[in-house]
Amino acid sequence: MGALMLAALTGTMAMMAFVAIVGPLVRRLELPEWVAGLSVTTGGLLWMLLARWWGGMGDRHGRKPVLVVGFAAFALVYLALAYGIDLALRRDITAAAALVLLVVARGLVGAFYAAVPPTAAALIADTTRPAARPAAMAKLGSANALGLVLGPAAAGWLAGRDLALALYFAALLPLLALVVVALGLPSGAPAAARPPGAPPMKLLDRRLRVAALTAFAAMGSVAIAQVLVGFFAIDRLNLSVVEGARVAGLSLAAVGCSLMVAQQLVMRLKHVPMGRWIGVGALIAGLGFFGVTLVTTQWQMLLSYAVMSFGMGMIFPNFQALAANAVLPHEQGAAAGTLSAAQGLGMVLAPLIGTMLYRVAPALPYAVVGTGLWALAALAFVKLRRSVNA
Repeated sequence: MGALMLAALTGTMAMMAFVAIVGPLVRRLELPEWVAGLSVTTGGLLWMLLARWWGGMGDRHGRKPVLVVGFAAFALVYLALAYGIDLALRRDITAAAALVLLVVARGLVGAFYAAVPPTAAALIADTTRPAARPAAMAKLGSANALGLVLGPAAAGWLAGRDLALALYFAALLPLLALVVVALGLPSGAPAAARPPGAPPMKLLDRRLRVAALTAFAAMGSVAIAQVLVGFFAIDRLNLSVVEGARVAGLSLAAVGCSLMVAQQLVMRLKHVPMGRWIGVGALIAGLGFFGVTLVTTQWQMLLSYAVMSFGMGMIFPNFQALAANAVLPHEQGAAAGTLSAAQGLGMVLAPLIGTMLYRVAPALPYAVVGTGLWALAALAFVKLRRSVNA
């Protein structure tokens, strides 16, 4: 599984690198700020809409072919984006063309990257026993968390020297992932083919409802925390824009590190039931969100973000394993796609709701998310307490 972990790492780095540099890029091209938001939202929407379809393709045609196609198209679109923005920065194409390029290319990047998370999760489900899936999913989550830290850091460092160079670097990452997948993953069909006459999995399959709700709540909470961190640092701590950006970067770095620590814990404590991980993780994450409402110093903000992400690190691998253990072998791709779509929905809706609440009071979205996570903890303890595998 080393090849899969490396591919997940580089794919996440590429996705997060764009988020780190899109703001300065839009400013350099003298485009309105909403272009950055529209480009990211478009990518998230297409990710959400196509994740389940990609997962089903993996069920029918095998995991490796889907990953190869997804990473190949991901790399080609990213290279085209980098080349086009390079031309725009040199004023060889118009600002209007650059705007269209940013939105369309980012949308396509999201559409093709949507193949990766559900297919990777389904591949793990294909090759591991139910009891071992939380630890395996945590290993995949650790790779993604590391990408969450390294991608923005590397892109930000390169962007300080050359914005186009940062984009070319990001575009090479999915190409590296493609090579790793093509050479490092064994070929083969999914663990089981759909029996003749068996109906396809329903979008709202009752077996996945708790896992999908957890996926939506967890990713929505993370998205709100990411979107608001810079604004909150500036407004609550009375910082300049530059200092606010620095504190926001440190907070997100603390998130990545804390995620990795929590997921290492999940990997080692294999005897803990999945439902207990989700419940305890939601309690801890909620405590971190409530902690942000009381922040008055930089170190308190870093600590609160670390606490919330520590709880999230317990939740993410376990709702994925929960879904994998609830369905049949020939349904793994569709199940993973359903969770990925639920996460995409959280990525799209939560920032909009969070920013509206922020206009009422900066602490309000954090308090609302904290309350929601504690409600999720109660749901996990009640709904999953009798499940042997949860």
